[in-house]
Formats: sequence, C-alpha cells, structure tokens
Amino acid sequence: MNKIYQEISSLSSKFREMCYGLTQDEEAINDAVQELMLYYLQMNPETLKGIWEKDGQEGLIRYGAVVLRRSLTSTRSPFYYKYKKYYTHVQDFYETNVSQGNHRTIYNMPEVVEEYKWTKLEEIDKVLDKQTWYDKKVFELYYSGETLDSLASKTGISRNSLFTTIDKVREILKKELNEDY
Repeated sequence: MNKIYQEISSLSSKFREMCYGLTQDEEAINDAVQELMLYYLQMNPETLKGIWEKDGQEGLIRYGAVVLRRSLTSTRSPFYYKYKKYYTHVQDFYETNVSQGNHRTIYNMPEVVEEYKWTKLEEIDKVLDKQTWYDKKVFELYYSGETLDSLASKTGISRNSLFTTIDKVREILKKELNEDY
C-alpha cells in the first residue's frame, strides 16, 4: 500500500494541472488537491488496490480526475461544504475597506442577521394567525420543544394526526413565505 500512496503523492502536480481546466483560483486548486489526497487515504484500501492493479498510474489519474471535477463543480460535494458554502454566505453580509486597515474577519461583521431573524419570525406569526386555533396550537407546542410522542401522550391525539397537522402547517408556511420572494 505504501507504494500506491507514494505514487499518488508523486501525482500531485498532475492533479493541480488538471484543476486549471475547471478553475483558476490557486487556493481552491490547492485545497481540492489536498482533499483528494485525504480522499485516497481514507478510501477502502481494497478498492484502491484494485484500481492500482487494474490500471496502474493511469487508473489513479482517471479516478482522481473524477473526484476533482466533482469537488470543484458540484454543490453537493464535501469539498463545497467544507470550503465554499459557508464562506460565500458570510461575505455577503459585510464589506470592509482593506486600504483603511480593516481586514475581512467575522468580528467586524455588522449585526444584520439578528434583524433579519426577527422579521422572519414576525412573518411566521402572521401566517400562523390565519390558521385555525388547533393547527396553530399544535404547531407552537411542537416547536416549543415537545416531541410527537410526548404531545400524543399529553393530549390523547394520535401521533399520526399530530404529524399530519404539523406537516400541513409547514407546507402552508413554505407556500406563504416563499411567495414574497
């Protein structure tokens, strides 16, 4: 296995070259290649040995190409969740002026998020006020920390009925709140 891992390590420059067809961002390329190396280390040794025995270095390169393409292009890849998703959302909330000595950190981010949260909660309350008292109360009890089983035992209402009510209210909320956007 050590021979296979050494071969994978020697291919890192080849993997970097392959990434330039997908992005020009040096950091993203270095991160993707590093994650590929971890991927090879964590994958099933028998699978890796099978790739090596069947196709040798060419098989490792082709397998790596698939993983790199998925990492750099898919929004469902572990690479995306680890490196891209959260950072792009944080940067949407703030801007800094580097020439005045400010640096991009989470510490100088304005408190826009809290205001947005309260606005959304008020919108949810408005939609809930339009529902029947039963639907509203079951929904509020469930989201106050009760489980379906505990609600069913306290109220005497079947668990399935409670779930159906909560699910119906959730769908109404999704429909009503998404129409605004």
